[in-house]
Amino acid sequence: MDVDQTRKDIVVVGASAGGVDALIKFFAGLPADLAASIFVVLHIPSESPSHLAPILERACRLPVKEAEDLESIDPGQIYVASADRHLMIDGHRIRVTRGPRESRVRPSIDVLFRSASVSFGARVIAVVMSGTLDDGTAGAWAVKDRGGLVLVQEPSDAIHASMPESVIQHVKVDHVGTAQELGNMIAGLAGAPAPPVPSKPSHGHSV
Repeated sequence: MDVDQTRKDIVVVGASAGGVDALIKFFAGLPADLAASIFVVLHIPSESPSHLAPILERACRLPVKEAEDLESIDPGQIYVASADRHLMIDGHRIRVTRGPRESRVRPSIDVLFRSASVSFGARVIAVVMSGTLDDGTAGAWAVKDRGGLVLVQEPSDAIHASMPESVIQHVKVDHVGTAQELGNMIAGLAGAPAPPVPSKPSHGHSV
């Protein structure tokens, strides 16, 4: 798919254990006129409904909603994954699916990050926050591979540090900071020019 990669306007955020506190601090600093659409995956039990949307809406100045399958992407909107469903970006539409678990979870941060990188390349800013294990690492690598930016919560600022630590260990991240600092960074980065996607060397014959 050909994409007009002109500015950084797709923000994908992943968190797990300890993530609600981090997300509240992150979103508190975002302006009401943010020039980006934001997608959030927080690991929650599959049998429990998500209450993240109303929690975040009380904490920030942007509208927040639970993502719906096949809806179009609007600027300045926060979309939150629902329980037991992957949140994906497919071109300029959202997909909410019950695909196989990835990294032992559904919704999966890797699924969101990877789909965003395929659809929007260098327009993507990925943010990994508090959580256990390593969901988000492979997805962050995919975002970097397509020319996007990766921001990671400072492990000492996270209630659970292993998810941020995994990304820092395996991916060349662009910024590390507290949850509040990362929110301030997004406010400055959103709408900035996006560089062209790095070209890939050719290996062998095309088929």
